[in-house]
Amino acid sequence: MTETKKIPVKKIPPKKVKEKEESLMDIFTKGIWKENGIFVMVLGMCPALAVTATFEGAFGMGILVMIILTLTNTSVSSIRKFVPSTVRIPAYVIIIATEVTVLKMVVDAFAPSLAAELGVFIALITVNCVVFGRAEAFASKNKVFPSMLDGLGVALGFGISLSMIGFAREFFGTGMIKFGQVLPLGFEYTLLGNAGLDKYAFSVLVQPPGAFLMIGFLLAIITAIRQSKKTKGAKK
Repeated sequence: MTETKKIPVKKIPPKKVKEKEESLMDIFTKGIWKENGIFVMVLGMCPALAVTATFEGAFGMGILVMIILTLTNTSVSSIRKFVPSTVRIPAYVIIIATEVTVLKMVVDAFAPSLAAELGVFIALITVNCVVFGRAEAFASKNKVFPSMLDGLGVALGFGISLSMIGFAREFFGTGMIKFGQVLPLGFEYTLLGNAGLDKYAFSVLVQPPGAFLMIGFLLAIITAIRQSKKTKGAKK
């Protein structure tokens, strides 16, 4: 009687453990720097070019985008299980347009100078690709609280970027920074108004071409910083 040889059976390696889910802090902070809408993703460039001639205008737009993006992500996430995939895009448009309309009426009533400064660009938040992109990419796939944090973080990064551009354009374009002329602060103040820096200002920066120049300059600096960090990380 012949012995049967046992054929060795290869053990199938277990499936890799699924990567750890992002923490709430990671979800909030990634939109500020890692996935910054303007300086990394290069999205929402229309308001970055049009409303950043002054620091107050840019800061005001950042606040409005923060309100809309946070509300939109929260609303989209809340109804994500009830909206069929075939009509989700029109549903997002209706949600964003409704929130922007209400916010515009509030701004017209309580901050008329800001409404005049931003003009039609308040209404154009409805089609801002940063707002729409986060609704589709994150809020439609995640729970309410993480979606709210994602919207708040991305909007904060977007607002900081707008404010940086607005501050640089106004300061280097006029030699001073004015407060209280656009935002309803209840007071007016001019930073460095008596320093005489207006003699050395480049007035082109507060004109439309200045937006391209300043955004390109800041984008180059931030890209260089990111590349430097990647190089240092690769050497370690």
